[in-house]
Parts: sequence; structure tokens; C-alpha cells
Amino acid sequence: MEDYNKIIESLNIKFIRSNSLNVIRSVKVSNFYDVQNTLIQVKSGDITINENEVAHAGDLVFIPGGKSIEIAFGNMNTTEVTNESFINDRDSYLRKINDDVSLHTIHTSFTSVTFDAKAFDSVNFFNSLDIPPFIIPKHEEISEAIDKIYKESLGDKPGRDRIATNITEYAVIEVFRHVLEKKLFVEQIATNSNYFKDPRLIDIFNFIKDNISSDLSNKILANVANVSEDYVGQYFKMLTGINPQDYIEYQRMEKAVELLRTSRKSIRAIGSEVGYKDTAYFCRRFKMMFGIPAGKMRRRDSLMNV
Repeated sequence: MEDYNKIIESLNIKFIRSNSLNVIRSVKVSNFYDVQNTLIQVKSGDITINENEVAHAGDLVFIPGGKSIEIAFGNMNTTEVTNESFINDRDSYLRKINDDVSLHTIHTSFTSVTFDAKAFDSVNFFNSLDIPPFIIPKHEEISEAIDKIYKESLGDKPGRDRIATNITEYAVIEVFRHVLEKKLFVEQIATNSNYFKDPRLIDIFNFIKDNISSDLSNKILANVANVSEDYVGQYFKMLTGINPQDYIEYQRMEKAVELLRTSRKSIRAIGSEVGYKDTAYFCRRFKMMFGIPAGKMRRRDSLMNV
């Protein structure tokens, strides 16, 4: 239990946004994806993930950042679209709701909370543990937290985002407690939580975060961890489950998404800032990872922000 307390203490949780959405036309997205974590509370109707896991009214769906998922909003037996097609036409599927009355009178609706959860302020926590998207059956504490977060996000009182972040932190800890109490994903957590115990790996994580635009070859990482260049790749993969260069590319792309959503910098400048000298190569890799061009990512905050 002490190890889990250390894990929780390492987390830096940041509230991003909360929305309540009406499904005005059922849709199934074959490769739903976002770099940020999404917690969904089903208010009415159904949301289905991975073909046969159904969340009914009152249930919750948790989608870790960086995990692709098949998800159906409303009727499962409906037209299937790609992530890119959904983004291009999302206003025809989802509509934002601003009052509780309409929220409970439509066929399918849900409230979502989007947030970052970083271990040591550098590692996407749930993704690093290889936890897949999953359904949480009716959970009073988490549901109440989502309602409070959404209500807070609608207001304009001083400290709104700070309070929303504090409540989000509580909700995230409750999600992690649920995973532990129900003994979900035991093997993934046991295998992939080893990095919390190794300060050299944490040094590598922090170095990558602080030098995302620089040379991050295995030789450089080996110097940071004080291990041999031949061994650093094996060492990193043994503790994290992925090789260091794949992790670095994900971190670069995650930073690129942040810059696309929060700045007016050109795609060329953003590619350079996250370590890609060749803009065309950056765009190809971005499209391959997210399923949409970088320019389209710029035109939306997330799939849940209609």
C-alpha cells in the first residue's frame, strides 16, 4: 500500500475542460483517440466500447490518454466512421448542453471531464501503466465529483479552474482506488509501475521533458542514467514496456498537440520545437499517430469539446 501512496503522491493532475453533450445522431468511431484522459458519466442512453462493453445511465467510461478505442455514442448498430471523419463532422453527432433540464430529457447524453495526469510531471500516468479504456459501474463518489466539476466549469467565480482541478484530483484518485479494489489490470500495473522505484529512470523522464527539441539519442540518455549506451534501451524497456525512442516520439507528439491547441505558431515552428527538423516528416508521423493532420488538430480542443 505504501508503494501506491508514493505513486499517488507523484501525480500532477490538471483539469482541462468539462462538457455535457447530447448525442443528436448515433455514431460509432473506430479509432477514438486523444492525448488527454477522458472520464465520461453517462446521463441517459448507452455508450459502448470495444464492441460489447456497454455503459448505461449512471455508469462511467474512463479513456486513458494515448489509448485508441472503438466507441459508440447511442445505438451500436449505426454507421462507423474514422476519428478524422468524426472530427470533421462532429457537430452533426454531438451538441453541447448548458442546462440540467435538457440534459435529462434527451435519449443519449453524457458529461465528460478531460484532464492531464502526469507522474513526476512528465509521464502520462495511466498510459504508462498500460491501463486500457474501461467501464466503471455506478460509482457515487466519482459521479458526484463530475457533477461538481461541470457545475464549477460553467461559472465565472474566482478560482474556478483551481477548484475544478482539486475536484478532478479527487475523482482521479477514486478511479485509481477502484482499479486497485477491483483488482483490475493487475499484471499491467505490477509490470509497469517499476519505474516509480528507480530514480535513474525518473531522471531520464525529466531530461526528455526538459530537452524535447534536442538530440535524445540512446547515447545521450545513457549518460543521464549513468548506464552504457548498449544497455540503456533494454533498461528503459524493461521498466516501462516500451523502447526509449518510441516513448520520446509520443512525448514529442503530445507536446505538439498542446502547442497546436494553445498557440498560433506555425506547424513548421511547432515541429521544430518538438525536435523535428523536417516538417514533412513531422506531419507524416503526426497523421500516422493521431489519424488526422496537424492542421485539423489545431481547429479543435478535443473530441469532447463541441
